[in-house]
Amino acid sequence: MSPEPPASASASIEDTLHLLRTGELRPLGLMPNASNYTFLAEVRGGGRTALAVYKPRDGEAPLWDFPEGTLCHREVAAFVLARALGWPGVPPTVLRDGPNGEGSVQLFVDTDPREHFFTLRETRLDDFQPIAAFDVVANNADRKGGHCLLGSEGSIWVIDHGVCFAVEPKLRTVIWDFAGEPLPPGLALDLARVCGEVRAGPLRDELERLLTGREVEAIGRRIERFVASGRFPEPGSRRAWPWPPV
Repeated sequence: MSPEPPASASASIEDTLHLLRTGELRPLGLMPNASNYTFLAEVRGGGRTALAVYKPRDGEAPLWDFPEGTLCHREVAAFVLARALGWPGVPPTVLRDGPNGEGSVQLFVDTDPREHFFTLRETRLDDFQPIAAFDVVANNADRKGGHCLLGSEGSIWVIDHGVCFAVEPKLRTVIWDFAGEPLPPGLALDLARVCGEVRAGPLRDELERLLTGREVEAIGRRIERFVASGRFPEPGSRRAWPWPPV
């Protein structure tokens, strides 16, 4: 199951989402080493305050293989899908207007900057199985080791999902440790359940407000193939690893 956000920033997921959607959003400054405009921001409302990561659409660098101005939508879709599955831990994320225009706003989670996938894999490798499975169905084109964060409460959080959900196969990740291994039954059951919800119902409606119909259909097909195979995929080429890896 996805970890709960820190109690200091949120009483519940719904409370956090309400704050992120409706609170006063005040950018505090640009975050370092980001390829797009990414702001650390303060969100204040209803007597509560939280830090958030604000990624305005107008600050996105154009990419040749993703439609322009859609990366913030994909960030939100990743949270929506992860919440439906119950894993992995994607911080609460919403799409809203802000001082620099519409963008994704994600709860800032306090983490240990010294930790990432490569420092955690020796002692917590099993915790990365849900992350690897999620990246298969989300078709994550850029899972770097530094996108896996160790929260102050001990949970592993994953961020930076702006280049997910393409129709064409684009899986590129550092987490190939489970390649060829059986998909755990619990993850398979969750995937099978969510596959039906992606096909019809409120989850499909929510995803189609963020992605194209073809992209949502592709999620369902990837889940079906993954569950039918019963195994984690193997890397198809040298391009299956991102660069830089962290």
